This record gives sequence, structure tokens and C-alpha cells, in this order.
Amino acid sequence: MVFDRKTCAAALAKLAESQVYLGTSSWKYPGWIGQLYEEQRYLYRGKVAKTRFEKNCLSEYAEVFKTVCVDAGYYQFPQPKTIEFLAAQVPDDFRFSFKVTEEITTKQFTRLPRYGSRAGQLNGNFLNATLFQSAFLGPLRAVREKVSVLIFEFSHFYKKDFKRGRDFIAALDTFLSQLPSDWQYGVEIRNESFLHHDYFAVLAKHGVAHIYNQWQRMPPVRAQLQLDDSFTTSFTGARFLLTPGRKYQEAVDSFSPYDQVQQVDADARQAASDLAKRAIEQAGKKPSVLYVNNRLEGNSLGTIMAVLANLGLLPPESSS
Repeated sequence: MVFDRKTCAAALAKLAESQVYLGTSSWKYPGWIGQLYEEQRYLYRGKVAKTRFEKNCLSEYAEVFKTVCVDAGYYQFPQPKTIEFLAAQVPDDFRFSFKVTEEITTKQFTRLPRYGSRAGQLNGNFLNATLFQSAFLGPLRAVREKVSVLIFEFSHFYKKDFKRGRDFIAALDTFLSQLPSDWQYGVEIRNESFLHHDYFAVLAKHGVAHIYNQWQRMPPVRAQLQLDDSFTTSFTGARFLLTPGRKYQEAVDSFSPYDQVQQVDADARQAASDLAKRAIEQAGKKPSVLYVNNRLEGNSLGTIMAVLANLGLLPPESSS
């Protein structure tokens, strides 16, 4: 399967006309050189210069895609200069989604070295709406017209975090009620037991999307789509991250450098197509976003070609 830049760009642009944006999770993958990226643009003394590639490849990405999910937003609050630099590399009709910084979504820091003295400690800024507005929304206002969905990704909660799912839902309700309503928000959870009417009702109350997520310990997106009330507002979002049952590190070890599809997840491909069709049918003024991660099949470019073929926007043979 060969990634066809021109054909895919036309198909993705047509999909975006229906207010459905299909893209990838992050974009700085050297394994895509020769597929999405032209090697000549990044050569220095006969070799690909990593710094040049990582600094400039977004502009080439945006020649094909109309959206990307900025996963880096999860690890630190957006920096104004960085955000403005990213926005300057893409055309006016390009849309960024951002994962919200874990300082807002983590209840207790895990015992990872990157947390330093905070490892294992409770996070005093969990669901801090004031901090979110100043430290996260603040830097994005300068590029507001290029921002789509802001995704609150909540890691799996344990009993020590919330004794009952309804306690999380109540806290989420309070938090969402404090946010300005002129942004698009989505919530991604990692607790299957939270997927019930009360959770969806809180999202619908605030006009927030449930972010369908294909992940190791969650039911597949196709199963989530069958849940009553899971489509909570006029737009939707999804992140196809991992085939259920596969661990993140296992996918990294097996699929790096992400230069080819290695294990087809037909269920995820069909779910992405079904969700895109539903989003088109219910499209409002706000765009829906679907993102594919390399860790799903090994190469998100190939996965996206298959989804476009399922939607009838590419010839079926292009996804084989």
C-alpha cells in the first residue's frame, strides 16, 4: 500500500467540507519520510537533520491533512510562542485539537521519575477551572480560529481516587459548569464502568462531546457507539489509540518506526467509518474530529487511507 499524498489530500478536504476532520495523533514521525514527507526538504550534508525535520514538518503535514491532535499539550501548559509558531505553519482552514494538560486531569501523580517530588502525591490542581482558563485557554486565544476540540483525557481511576463513578461524574459536572462555553470540549475516560446514562447526561448538559477511544482497557469504539446517549452534542470526537488488549509499550516495541501497517484492526477501521458517517448526518456548525495513532496498526497513514476507502472517498484498492 502506497500513501498517495494528492489523492488523500483531496479526500480529506472533501470530508472536512462536511465538518468532519480526520487526522493523526502528533506528526513528528521520521518513519513517514518517503510517504507523507519528502526527504529532500530536511537534508543537511546528505542526512535528515532531526531538528530541521521536527521544526518544519508540520507545514508539509498540513499540505495533506486538515487537522492534528497536539498530544504534547498533555505534558505541559501551552507556551504562547510555541502555539503561535505552530499556527503560522498551517493554512487558515486547518484545525488543531489539544489534549488538556495533566495538571488539570490527574487526581494523583503516579510514581514516575518525571514527577519528581510529586510522584505518588495528590494533585491539588485536579479539575481546577481557574488554572485551566488562565494557563491553558489563555495561550490559545491568540490562535482561537484554528482550535477545535480540547480533550480532557482522564487516566484510569481506582477506588482510592473515587469510591463510586457517580463521585467522579459530580466533580466533572461542577468543573464543566465553570468553563466558558465558547470553546469545544471533549471528555475521554478510561473506566468502562463510568460509561452509563449519568455520565453522558452531564456531557450533554454542558454541550461536551464524549471522546470515543480505542484503548487497551476500554470496550472498542464500535461497542461504545451502541451505547444509548453516547453522542452527546452536535459534534463528536474519537481517538483510535490501541487495539483493546494490547499494551502501549508492546505496540511501541512492535510497530516502531511506524513506517507500515503491521496488524490490521478491521473493527477500528469500520468504527471510524461509522462514526464519520454519523457525524456527517448530524453535522452542525462545529467540526467533529477523529484521530488515529500509529500504535493502533503500526502506521496511521495507512489506517486513514483504509477509512477513507470505507467512506467511498478513495478507491477500495488503495487500502489493500
